[in-house]
Amino acid sequence: MSRLSVNIAGVEWKNPVTVASGTFGSGAEYSEFVDLSRLGAVTTKGVANVPWPGNPTPRVAEVYGGMLNAVGLQNPGIDLFLERDVPFLKQFDTRIIVNVCGHEKKEYAAVAERLSDAPVDMLEVNISCPNVTEGGIAFGTDPRSAEEITREVKRYAKQPVIMKLSPNVTDITEIARAVESGGADAVSLINTITGMKIDVESRRFVLANKTGGMSGPSIHPVAVRMVYQCAQVLRVPIIGMGGIMTAEDAIELMLAGAAAVSVGTANFVNPRASLEIVEGIEAYLKRHGISDVKELVGAVRE
Repeated sequence: MSRLSVNIAGVEWKNPVTVASGTFGSGAEYSEFVDLSRLGAVTTKGVANVPWPGNPTPRVAEVYGGMLNAVGLQNPGIDLFLERDVPFLKQFDTRIIVNVCGHEKKEYAAVAERLSDAPVDMLEVNISCPNVTEGGIAFGTDPRSAEEITREVKRYAKQPVIMKLSPNVTDITEIARAVESGGADAVSLINTITGMKIDVESRRFVLANKTGGMSGPSIHPVAVRMVYQCAQVLRVPIIGMGGIMTAEDAIELMLAGAAAVSVGTANFVNPRASLEIVEGIEAYLKRHGISDVKELVGAVRE
């Protein structure tokens, strides 16, 4: 029997598979399809210090090789999350990763402080949010802002902090180095790629927000490249994501340097995708005579 467990920033997962924030709610709606206890971790939808209404509709559009979404991080806020979602997830034998969002440093800090004594295992910080104090530029597209927000969250967080990196930058390694300098315990990448869709008959934007985040299999090669680049410069572990539809996609990201993977858009197509990917990784290890999944990490041959 091959060993599937991984250690991410001091937290032991039973296997290297979690789910991407925003694609799995906080687990309740998927629990009738997937035994959450069989996942390495469940990553929740983004949580802010107060409820966010999100963007106007329409918010979602299908595109070649994936989808666009401009949900706008709609969420019920930290109070309801702690009251409802954490107790639900604690029923299962899985790690709990809370995705944290905000519009300015003090909002991120407020959520991290509220979660500091909560029974959750890790925080994943979404730095693709617009920084209202810097004219709306996303925290994750500026190295200085990325380092500052990491340092601020680390001041309040008692759990290991994963910084989720945006691919909408010229050099992903510059941002990765910045968050590591700020004290990040791990990074996750990639978040969605900014895209747009226009209806040629009505000549209108399909999304009310005009632009949205593109996810799905078409962005997978970009994710593989960025994970590989970051693995060359970072000491902290990487959680790879972006267009994972199969176990082979997940293994590809691990070979590029990811210590764990996160399944996103595939959940909308197949609610059991994350579990099937766990089983597929296990079958791959057996087929290749690999005793420990960690042997895959960064094992691409030149």
